[in-house]
Amino acid sequence: MNKGRLEAFSDGVLAIIITIMVLELRVPVGGQPSALKPLLPIFLSYVLSFVNLGIYWNNHHHLWQAVDRVNGRILWANLHLLFWLSLVPFFTAWMGENHFASWPVALYGVVLCCAGFAYYLLTHALIAHHGTDSFLARAIGRDSKGKVSVVIYASAIPVAFLDPLVSCLLYVVVAVMWLVPDRRIEGRRHPVHPTED
Repeated sequence: MNKGRLEAFSDGVLAIIITIMVLELRVPVGGQPSALKPLLPIFLSYVLSFVNLGIYWNNHHHLWQAVDRVNGRILWANLHLLFWLSLVPFFTAWMGENHFASWPVALYGVVLCCAGFAYYLLTHALIAHHGTDSFLARAIGRDSKGKVSVVIYASAIPVAFLDPLVSCLLYVVVAVMWLVPDRRIEGRRHPVHPTED
């Protein structure tokens, strides 16, 4: 199957997710800068989630540039990833509105952990379909960064009940690890097929 519809659908879903998130930002009451202070936790949670969604979109884009075709298993693996990402706006709002309380921060971590695991499953579904000697398989390698990310997210969940801000710092650490587009794919040349422009 051609990958075009999957890419377009995924881009549309991620755009909607970001739009829902920004609609949660409310205009402050009052015209003074001090009116912004109560909104600071909401804004910070928005920034964290926007960066995370941007990282997923960026790496998702790179992932699809490294493959040529999809199958049913890949379609479901991609929907699995989009499901977890679609929960980000809800937990972002809950976390911000409650000033980074333990339960919202922990459950935000559950969503990030599940999204990271879903991305890992997606890459392995793609590798299984394209072969272990494929361009993507060589680029991904052992996927240490993906595995470490899931471990950090999982560690941050119980930490949220001791110190939610430490958990948030761990979420930021993972985001910083992924800020640069996945060089494993970007740094390698994908073979150009005759049918491509």
